[in-house]
Amino acid sequence: MRWRSMVMKFKTLLFILVVLLPGASRVKAQTAPDSALLILAKEDNTLLIVDPASLKVTAKLPVGPDPHEVIASPDGTTAYISNYGGGAYNTLSVVDLAAKKVLPTIDLGALRGPHGLAFVGGRVWFTAEAAKVIASYDPATERVDWIMGTGQNRTHMIYVSPDLNQIVTTNVSSASVSIIEKMGGGVGTGPSSGEWNETFVPVGRGSEGFDVSPDGKEIWVANADDGTVSIIDVASKKIIDTLAANVKEANRLKFTPDGKLAFISSLRKPDVAVLDRVTRKEVKHIKVGEGAAGILMQPDGSRVYVACSPDGYVAVIDLHSLDVVGHIEAGQEPDGLAWVGH
Repeated sequence: MRWRSMVMKFKTLLFILVVLLPGASRVKAQTAPDSALLILAKEDNTLLIVDPASLKVTAKLPVGPDPHEVIASPDGTTAYISNYGGGAYNTLSVVDLAAKKVLPTIDLGALRGPHGLAFVGGRVWFTAEAAKVIASYDPATERVDWIMGTGQNRTHMIYVSPDLNQIVTTNVSSASVSIIEKMGGGVGTGPSSGEWNETFVPVGRGSEGFDVSPDGKEIWVANADDGTVSIIDVASKKIIDTLAANVKEANRLKFTPDGKLAFISSLRKPDVAVLDRVTRKEVKHIKVGEGAAGILMQPDGSRVYVACSPDGYVAVIDLHSLDVVGHIEAGQEPDGLAWVGH
């Protein structure tokens, strides 16, 4: 009888190991979001994870001081957040999105004032405003593996091309855009494997928000002090048009995924300006709140999200009707936005 009892216990244990434990690992794997909206609440020092289907907040996680921008790795597992402080701070916060857990902070040493972020080629690219540089951090080696000075004041936002051959930054107080191109040479594929050439393009005062058109041919820059938009031809690296767009206090500029429209937010205006890329004309002003900061396009072209910092929410705009269709309560001073998934 005792032997039979031991056999039954063994079979039960075997059942748990073979059937239940693989199921448990599957449940764990499913915790990684298929798609999610990430929102930074600057005053709360918090990252919010939002289900884009229900517009409900699924998690709130504490991050570093004065978080301004956030980016997610392409596999959707990790988020990186720049802790800015106008140059007072020198860290990137890291969040495991699958486990909804804060990971150890990245210390950037002398690279103070990290702000703009991009994740390309397996690296986190960032501006360090107080240090007047751009740099890349390699998560695989856990170190900053490349630094390049811009020589410009308040190097703020950054774009890195998918082929890693072009970097664009706006330099707010220098009223300029840096176009940095890889010239070849060196060994390997990393940023330090070749020489770079930097071209400065003078634009309007307060150049901050910008975007590169999806076809890679134009750079549109919103000039907060002048209220204008500078359009740069990428091939010639020259200004080809300046639009009197009346976007004083402009904060961000983003193209729709199809490249047909440009959205411009303003920190001091109640609406978002929408411009037609081909005609260069205003299409609409969309009322969102008392002011707006971060803009994020949903990759499928169905929605745009606008962080309304004074109002404490993110406005959801339908890209077909160009109407506000929802709001996400996001705490105090929502700003930086990022998308997880496709």
